[in-house]
Amino acid sequence: MVDGSAVGLRWRRWSQPNGALFVPEDGGPGHYARLVRREEGHAEGAGPFVTRRTWVLPEGGTRVWESRSARRRGLLAYAVHAKQGPARATASADEAGLGRLRRLNAIASVAFVIGGALFAAGAAVAQFGSGDPTVSACIYFAGGLFFNTGGYTAVLQVVNAPRPTQASGTAVTPRWRWWSYEPMDVGWLSTVVLFSGTLVFAVNLLDSFLQGLTVQQVNRLIWAPDVVGCALFLVSGHLAFVEICHRSRPCLRSRSLGWWIVAVNQLGSVLFMVSALAAFTRASTGSLVNATIANWGTLVGALCFSAAGALQLDEHP
Repeated sequence: MVDGSAVGLRWRRWSQPNGALFVPEDGGPGHYARLVRREEGHAEGAGPFVTRRTWVLPEGGTRVWESRSARRRGLLAYAVHAKQGPARATASADEAGLGRLRRLNAIASVAFVIGGALFAAGAAVAQFGSGDPTVSACIYFAGGLFFNTGGYTAVLQVVNAPRPTQASGTAVTPRWRWWSYEPMDVGWLSTVVLFSGTLVFAVNLLDSFLQGLTVQQVNRLIWAPDVVGCALFLVSGHLAFVEICHRSRPCLRSRSLGWWIVAVNQLGSVLFMVSALAAFTRASTGSLVNATIANWGTLVGALCFSAAGALQLDEHP
């Protein structure tokens, strides 16, 4: 096996004696169980992550598996290039697996739409309301519960996604699992980091109900978890770009629904981080660095998450 690299892109090319190719038994990188006769194949991604596998078929043409398409749509897509012109086809999981993906996608999408809307409402109350922080804190907390739900459901989508078991195009639905440990799967890592961010936000939201805190306590118990949660959201978004771009740098794919979902979510994460930085409480005055930026950053960022959730409703089998 020969390893090669290009700028921001990692690929591997297999070339075995007599055209034999090791194929992953469970669809995960690094798991090779048996030999299938193929001329060659290669994998793309960034660093240790494989996000796309391509098999070159002996009869001519290629077959392609992509991480996001598999876990979101249950598809193992392939294109066969014949002399008369290219012909595209897809192989998908069984109906039970596709139905599972549809239900999980709907739950995650609706959860993010509602959670984002509640966060936007909380920010609007903080900016234009009566000034009672308890009201906005209650709205934020309700929104946080929906973000927790959406984050964990996104993890379930990954761990229960169909897995390719053969280069021939078979996509098999695994048994139902509530959790798995797959750190070399960039889709799994992205969703787990996202879910971790929602849990850190939950700490921030719970602490916001505390009364009589000093400036140092406010920054330690409320502001610090907010910044950590935003950082985790940004890391998750970058990993999602890695998965959809098949490289370490973000790309532009304006015709891809998945790309728009990732891009809008990442914009929301950036705005959340701007809001968090503006929400630091200065010891000298006891006031925020800029309350207006903090509120508007949260409001617009939350609307981005709602919009991405709405777009995600269409990214299903």
